[in-house]
Amino acid sequence: MKIHEYQAKGILAKYGVPVPRGKVAFTVEEAVAAARELGGRVVVKAQIHAGGRGKGGGVKLANDAADAEQKAKQILGMRLVTHQTGPEGRIVERLLIEETLPIERELYLGITLDRGQGKNVFMASSAGGMDIEEVAAKTPELLLKETIEPGLGLTGFQARKLAFGMGIPAASVNAAVAAMTALAKAYEEIDASLAETNPFILTADGRVVALDAKINLDDNALYRHKDLVEFRDLNEEDPLEVEASKFGLNYIKLDGTVGCMVNGAGLAMATMDIIKYAGGSPANFLDVGGGASAEQVKNAFRILLSDQSVKAVLINIFGGILRCDTLATGVVAAARDLHITLPIVIRMEGTNVELGRQILKDSGFNFTVADGMKDAAEKVVRLAQ
Repeated sequence: MKIHEYQAKGILAKYGVPVPRGKVAFTVEEAVAAARELGGRVVVKAQIHAGGRGKGGGVKLANDAADAEQKAKQILGMRLVTHQTGPEGRIVERLLIEETLPIERELYLGITLDRGQGKNVFMASSAGGMDIEEVAAKTPELLLKETIEPGLGLTGFQARKLAFGMGIPAASVNAAVAAMTALAKAYEEIDASLAETNPFILTADGRVVALDAKINLDDNALYRHKDLVEFRDLNEEDPLEVEASKFGLNYIKLDGTVGCMVNGAGLAMATMDIIKYAGGSPANFLDVGGGASAEQVKNAFRILLSDQSVKAVLINIFGGILRCDTLATGVVAAARDLHITLPIVIRMEGTNVELGRQILKDSGFNFTVADGMKDAAEKVVRLAQ
């Protein structure tokens, strides 16, 4: 689950990471009041779940409250397009009004899971303020890494090694070590999957401050953090993804023409790959999970078909806990109740597969039953065209 910058900074501040003074604003009037309270120059920052806001016109300096009012009017309600939003962009519904700081240097700090090691990794770089992916690709020597051992956390010597590696002056090293240690502690205790501050700045008077903050939370651990669940902003999520989550389904929007219904993430990846190999492109994938009921299958169909770009549907199921006859019953019910007219290709194997095929055959609907994944992909791509 993604959260906004101001929410991430609120979390980090509780753990002792230095952040600028700021207030969230949902209206122009609130933005003006926040600017007056902070005094002097402020930064007006759009709050959306995407990076590159400054390049898209979503971050502006204001000299005083009157200027902040004009900047807030420009940004609030705009459709902000960045390299992470796609061409459709995001509507800005909230702002962060924040004090300005005398920036001396811009650095980068981040933590995420290294799946190869099975451990969290703390990353730091002297090339802050840039896309960290670009830094890693073009100047990998500038990206420093320290593996965090489970149960130990980020140790003092590791944090000092990173601080000196980034070239932080000796007078500011202790403050930087404290900030990095606090960031690592916050990451672990809130069950984050990503926590980063870019830029993490060194000010002209020797302070270190997290000028920006990004946190992604592990959905599987949210049951332990009821307070953090309230940070979810449904306006920042695809409406169909939100609808799918209501029924315990996982839906991901893509940009092709073939709708995909699968059970299991691995099968989803394989299904999308083989559609591409067959010359098509997936419009989405909807994972009904291992134990879906006929009713869930029906809701999955309704969500898939709400995507106007879908021209044909591929159902690729390996029947284990979700038996093939249960799937077939749900598909037939969906076709009957939703008046489905799009071509539907079905490939299923596993428990009660013959019974499932008989249910499809007796339904009276013109389903295309495929013999294997390759055959299914070729058929659905041809029908989508």
